Amino acid sequence: MSDNHTKEVRSYNMSQIRSKNTKPEEIVHKYLFSRGLRFRKNDKRYPGHPDIVLPKYKTIVFVNGCFWHSHEGCKDFVAPKSNPEYWIPKLERNRLRDAENKAGLENKGWNVIIVWECELKKDVRHERLERLFEQITTDASAVE
Repeated sequence: MSDNHTKEVRSYNMSQIRSKNTKPEEIVHKYLFSRGLRFRKNDKRYPGHPDIVLPKYKTIVFVNGCFWHSHEGCKDFVAPKSNPEYWIPKLERNRLRDAENKAGLENKGWNVIIVWECELKKDVRHERLERLFEQITTDASAVE
């Protein structure tokens, strides 16, 4: 199946997709800041340019979109039907890259937490953010 858009329209559409400071990231940023945690955002010194780096807690948080990071078993991830010869390998490369980045950070002693976009929907958001705060502060006490 071919692309439904011209190259120019596709290029424009793709250019509008943010890679940082997305809505899900902002939700997590605001929550953690309101709980008194201070962090660095999108730190390029680390593999994968983590969305949130909390050096005090030796913790890194990635806020992943279900589509872009191929969230397995998630009802929000649907493999593209148009241009699958492009999309399927691209999404698989994203997954492999994510796994390599996570393993590399963990090998360096970092606690790596993944928060999925679907976990930040209104009906489950508060519970996930509370659990995230606990993961950061409880796991860190074991590290220190």
